[in-house]
Amino acid sequence: MSFSKLGLSDPILKAVAEQGYQTPTAIQEKAIPVVLAGKDLIAAAQTGTGKTASFVLPILEKLDSTQKVRAKRVRALILVPTRELAIQVEDNIRLYSKHLNFSSMAMYGGTDLAPQKQKLIEGIDILVATPGRLIDMVYQRAVYINELECFVLDEADRMLDMGFIGDINKIIERLPEVRQNLLFSATLSADVRHLAKSTLHHAVEISVTDQPEAKPQIDQWIITVDKDTKSALLSHLITQNQWDQALIFIRTKAGAAKLVSQLEKRGIAADSIHSGRSQPVRTQILNDFKAGKIRYLVATDIAARGIDIEQLSRVVNYDLPNESHDYVHRIGRTGRAGAKGEAISLVSKDDFRNLCAIESRLNHLLVRKEVEGFKPQKEVPISILNYMPKNGKPFGRPDEAERPLRNRSHTEPKPESRFKAKGNLERGQAPKRKTTSTGVAPTNNPWQNWVKPKD
Repeated sequence: MSFSKLGLSDPILKAVAEQGYQTPTAIQEKAIPVVLAGKDLIAAAQTGTGKTASFVLPILEKLDSTQKVRAKRVRALILVPTRELAIQVEDNIRLYSKHLNFSSMAMYGGTDLAPQKQKLIEGIDILVATPGRLIDMVYQRAVYINELECFVLDEADRMLDMGFIGDINKIIERLPEVRQNLLFSATLSADVRHLAKSTLHHAVEISVTDQPEAKPQIDQWIITVDKDTKSALLSHLITQNQWDQALIFIRTKAGAAKLVSQLEKRGIAADSIHSGRSQPVRTQILNDFKAGKIRYLVATDIAARGIDIEQLSRVVNYDLPNESHDYVHRIGRTGRAGAKGEAISLVSKDDFRNLCAIESRLNHLLVRKEVEGFKPQKEVPISILNYMPKNGKPFGRPDEAERPLRNRSHTEPKPESRFKAKGNLERGQAPKRKTTSTGVAPTNNPWQNWVKPKD
């Protein structure tokens, strides 16, 4: 199918063609007609599937075919979890609306309020925003969202993971009753479905299975190594294989800064992007990485949201993520648009729990390799697919994975133990007190049952 058969107008088709796209992806083919029909939509699609265009293109088409209710009011609001993703989505809007008369803006924290306020005064048709900054602007009466026509929640699962549910609810309360709602998420968890139920009305649900195992163009494997030799191994891989470029994922911003320092000591120029760096610095680093000026970029998961480089050939998991779906997001940065890519994970024995979660999600074991001179002293066990711990929690949950085993008390009571400590009582049932033949309950007080002797 071609884009022309999806009901898009010539100006939009021209902009799409200028970007080199000829046929829609699976998510675009399914989502665009639903949005053009004015229906609410809940869609499951992974990173790298063309998800952004699947809502940007039909929104542009719909807004172009209708008149504004009132000048200088926001007509479409796209809510995203991170600054980088806000920038990426707004870039897409500008590219696809270049032959139309639309104004758009990405609004996020870490930047000066004044220029954003001025643009809002001048009038914005499509606003891309992070929850925190949008609420600030709403409370300052700098932006009005009570007349918008379309509301988009992008990467809803990530927003919930980051604790934005309270902010999302505050924003939804200020939206008009009559509007079109679109929700996009990599996964449709119970929490995401609950959010959809409270936000969407008679929504059409579509799902595009694009798991990593369905992407043969991405070669995935793990290299087993001891934790304290990971940085040396990474340096060895970069120099020996003469990697042109690599996006290196790590869990924490402190770890990112440390790894960059270790690489530079070995003569490898690298930089990092994480929440501890200012927005202008993050934007400049990201632009330099896209332009090839920075070859090796170390990034945390949150900071990497929005990194969209079609020709990126390599992703490295220096640390395995705590959540298995983050693995999918990470490696989805490579192998885009049918290009070849590789995803390499450096795995130590400490990563075993997270490895189990990832391989269970993929439903197969990843290929294992060893590098001469870096064979681990502590072997990494083979994963148990679909293993579920006795506590019912899957591997890799933050409350488990971020809490070292050695610091946990082995005497911690189970949640129900305080209710069943005496006679296997049910919740809320008080224990019965034993009584003597006189009907008095005995206690540990030796004087309670004392009777004064007769004179």
